[in-house]
Amino acid sequence: MDPDWIEHRRSDDRERVGWMKPVDDGFVAIDLLGRPRTGVVDWLHAEETLDALGIGYLADPYELRLESGDWLRVRIAEVSSASVRVKKDDWGDMSAPQIYYEVPFPVHEDLLRSLSRPDGR
Repeated sequence: MDPDWIEHRRSDDRERVGWMKPVDDGFVAIDLLGRPRTGVVDWLHAEETLDALGIGYLADPYELRLESGDWLRVRIAEVSSASVRVKKDDWGDMSAPQIYYEVPFPVHEDLLRSLSRPDGR
């Protein structure tokens, strides 16, 4: 995470939903995966974008590109500004082995892509 990013929390529950990155005379809204969600916009637009985005996209199914180049269906298990932990999707099978992978932050689309939202939201 860049040290100049400004954390943004929702006003109603204080949940962190992303950051605003100062750029020129405006800001770029950055989501919890470290991905830009706007171009350069004013402060209010960046806040509104992050509030509307929320955190629901973190519960979506994703695909992780493995070292072999194959894609593996995963779920996001933990998110921090240092890394993201994903877990092999076991479809809720309590007897399945728990297999986790660490993904560097910010997360790039060529490494972790959403399966359920074509627009990435």
